[in-house]
Amino acid sequence: MTVQLETKRLILRDYRESDRAAYFKLKSDPETMYYLQDIRLFSKEEADMDFEHVLQDQNRTDRQFYFFHMELRDSHEQVGSVGYTVVGNTPVGKIVGAGYFAFPQFWNHGYMTEAFRKVLEFAFLKNDVYRVTTGCLAENAGSEKVMQKCGMIREAEHVDWEWHDGKMKTRLEYRLLKREWDLLQGISG
Repeated sequence: MTVQLETKRLILRDYRESDRAAYFKLKSDPETMYYLQDIRLFSKEEADMDFEHVLQDQNRTDRQFYFFHMELRDSHEQVGSVGYTVVGNTPVGKIVGAGYFAFPQFWNHGYMTEAFRKVLEFAFLKNDVYRVTTGCLAENAGSEKVMQKCGMIREAEHVDWEWHDGKMKTRLEYRLLKREWDLLQGISG
C-alpha cells in the first residue's frame, strides 16, 4: 500500500528513489536533528543504507515504518518528515511510536501540527492503530505544543532522563488512544 496524504498546505507521502538526496539533506542537518541525535545521519553511505531500509520496508506486508516525506503542496519544497513506527501488534490494534522533524525555516508556521493531525487521522482510521506515543525533551516547547494541539495527553515526566548536549535533561511523554482520538473528533463508539 503506497501512502499519500494531503492537507491544505502539505503533501505527506511515502519516500521514492528520487528522494534519496533530500532524505540525506534533512536527516544530516544539525539544527533540524538537534533533538534527534540518535537518528541523525553523518555520511552519505550511512544515509544510503538507511534510505534503502526505508524503501524496502514500504513494500512489506508487515510494514513497520510509516514516516513520510513532507513537502509544500504548491512548490513541492521539502519541509521535513512525520510519521510513526509500529512497535507492537495487539488484538485491539497497533501500538506505535510517533515523531516529526522539519527544517528550521518551517518552524512556528503550524506545518507540523497540520501534518501530525493528518498522520493521526490516517493511523486511527486507515491503519488499525490503537495507541500512539511520542515525547520530547522538556525544553523543546515547540514539539510539546504540537502534541498538545493534536490532542495528545501527557502521561509522564522523566526528570534527568537523557544525556543531551553535555547535560542531563528531562523528557516528557505523551499518548493518544483510538477512543480518545474518536472523542476529539466527535465520533461515538
